[in-house]
Amino acid sequence: MKTEDLILEIQSLPVEERTRVADCILRSLNPTVSEVDQRWADLAAMRLKDIQDGAVRPVAGDHVFDEIWRRFN
Repeated sequence: MKTEDLILEIQSLPVEERTRVADCILRSLNPTVSEVDQRWADLAAMRLKDIQDGAVRPVAGDHVFDEIWRRFN
C-alpha cells in the first residue's frame, strides 16, 4: 500500500479512530519511559495536593503570558 493510499484511508476514519492512529504513530516516534512518566505523575499529584490544601494559588494562563509579554517586550 502506498503512503498516499494509507493517508486517504486514515482520513476517511471517524475522528476517534484517527486520534487512535495519530497517538500510536506519535508513541512510536517518541516512546514513553515509564520511570519518567511516573515522576511526572507524582509531581502533578503533589502540585494538585498543594492547590487543594491552599498552599499555592493557581494563576490563569492568560495572566502568566501577559506578564511574560510585559517583562520581555
